[in-house]
Amino acid sequence: MKLLIADDEKLIRDVIKEYALNEGFETVEAENGKEALEIIENNDIDLVVLDIMMPKMDGLSFLSAMKKIKNTPVIILSARTEEYDKLTGFDLGTDDYLTKPFSPKELIARIKAILKRCGQSTDGLYVYKDLKIDYNAHSVYLANQELKLTPKEYELLCYFVKNQNIALSREQLLNHLWGYDFFGDDRTVDTHVKMLRNNLGPYRSLIITVRGVGYKYVTT
Repeated sequence: MKLLIADDEKLIRDVIKEYALNEGFETVEAENGKEALEIIENNDIDLVVLDIMMPKMDGLSFLSAMKKIKNTPVIILSARTEEYDKLTGFDLGTDDYLTKPFSPKELIARIKAILKRCGQSTDGLYVYKDLKIDYNAHSVYLANQELKLTPKEYELLCYFVKNQNIALSREQLLNHLWGYDFFGDDRTVDTHVKMLRNNLGPYRSLIITVRGVGYKYVTT
């Protein structure tokens, strides 16, 4: 599980990083909102710990921009205690709001709780009804029977799950799963989505087609 720690105070980043590493998380850091957005665009991040008052792009502007491209969970960690800031954060899509000074242990507990709610538990499992992804074993199970997915189908399913409820374009999927230097076309994505749906059987409908855009993974 990878955390993005976005805060312009190095001491704060170092404290969070130390506690996160002790709990088995990977971490990447950003000292401003612009840098944080670039990291989100080019990496798979499981959760963002976000300060509001940052240079170049403040935390709320980052949150608004990020939610247009990814549905990554966010905890705002800020010295701002006003109700307006908290309500604005929740309106923009933050999952939790913790004020400074803060308890690092409480922050880690909240991170674990959010990841568990999002189906990204820290024990390396994603579970939705009879569908289970074991990230540590790179395996997918349906009603306790392992599915024979190709590596690309597995990567595609994981990417859908991590970005559930977000419409992903075929170009996004191509760039993320095959790389920017891949010379294939949209049919490559469509073919792999078709194969993945076939393997998911009764859960094939979780991956819906968004006309004119691409695909979206939806559980509700």
